[in-house]
Amino acid sequence: MTVSISRRGAAALGGGGSILMRQRRDHARLDAMMNRWSDGGATDDERDALWRDIVQLVFSHAFAEETVLWPVLRRVAPHGEELTGRVEAEHQAINDLIARVEKSPDDPRRAEWIQEAFALIRQDIRDEEDELLPRLRAAFGDRRLRSIGAAWEAVRATAPTRPHPGVPRRPPGNALRGVPLSVFDRLRDRVPGGGPAARRASLLACGAAAAAVAVVLAVRTARRPART
Repeated sequence: MTVSISRRGAAALGGGGSILMRQRRDHARLDAMMNRWSDGGATDDERDALWRDIVQLVFSHAFAEETVLWPVLRRVAPHGEELTGRVEAEHQAINDLIARVEKSPDDPRRAEWIQEAFALIRQDIRDEEDELLPRLRAAFGDRRLRSIGAAWEAVRATAPTRPHPGVPRRPPGNALRGVPLSVFDRLRDRVPGGGPAARRASLLACGAAAAAVAVVLAVRTARRPART
């Protein structure tokens, strides 16, 4: 029987740098932002900023999971294919719904769609913390969990930050399609509305190089033996 990582302390999960603690921190941050968006205390501008932050974190987080974590889980966990397939379907549903929100900023159903997206994100968090991530704890020692965490963080830092429904959910297709898109996503995030051409080119080059390094690191991590 698995024990949810939400019920275990940092030491039991491999320490602060482990993949389990990194995942849990992102989940807690997402939950706090979704609660703030929904509680009615923020201004319209604040809610717009919160929504942008939520979208950026959701997509970078999910891309890193699909690149680093789920291939490892499929290799080491019983029923890993079924478990990761279910979460990948949740990710696709979230992607499609957020894409609809982003394409229809003036639609009167926008707030309803956002709440639907929040419900899907919360269900995804529960499935990961209760079902998938405990299996990584069972498969790996603390040092390996920290190594996987470092690879996941590197990919998350250079992953797409906006919805791209056509990008595959599994490597290598997600990396081949997603890494170039991540560069343009982050360019738009950092330089909204344009800016000096030289600065845009510099960001583009740096982003592409960092993304390439991150994906190589993730692939190498996924190929290591199951236990250390």
